Amino acid sequence: MRCCLYALCAFGCFSAYAADVGLAGLFPGKVLLTINGGPPRTVAVGTKTDEGVRVLSVEGETATLEIDGNKRVLRVGQNVAAQSSGNGPSKAVLTADSRGHFLTTGNINGATVRFLVDTGASMVSLGASDARRIGIDATKGQPGVASTANGQAAVWRVKLDTVRVGDIVMNNVDAMVHQQDLPIALLGMSFLNRMEMQRDGDTMTLKKRY
Repeated sequence: MRCCLYALCAFGCFSAYAADVGLAGLFPGKVLLTINGGPPRTVAVGTKTDEGVRVLSVEGETATLEIDGNKRVLRVGQNVAAQSSGNGPSKAVLTADSRGHFLTTGNINGATVRFLVDTGASMVSLGASDARRIGIDATKGQPGVASTANGQAAVWRVKLDTVRVGDIVMNNVDAMVHQQDLPIALLGMSFLNRMEMQRDGDTMTLKKRY
């Protein structure tokens, strides 16, 4: 199995078809949000974004948001996605960065994760610190060795309860946790092979197959 590791150089983005919101930081009177996979941005209390996300209040370690008419209380690092109102297959639309890489914000087991789409990775791949942050005990997985751009690496094969990207939610996804940290989590083929993938120039559409 092969993992292509890239430095995090820019942010990709989703088309705004549903509100997928992550709380990245808290400040007096404002919050740092990621919305639909876009770059983090500061939003003041009382402000409503173009995607329909309103910041209602900041209290202690939490922020109260109104997302598509529903109140949600989030802590830093948490993510919530509104259900799509359409009847078609769940999908996500990504835009390439200046180097042609597709990056996006999603979540694993409810925790926010920054992904690089990597068709050369056989599985979703996480570094050690990301796995600990999510609450994954890699040592309970199946040990193995993976070939990376930097040579052989010790890994553990684990099962993720959920992986979410935009509207798409996949359950019981195979993944590898590396002994060392990775610059970014890899959205590999254990997730992508359950998608229809269409690329049109700088745009990639992932559509969940049924």
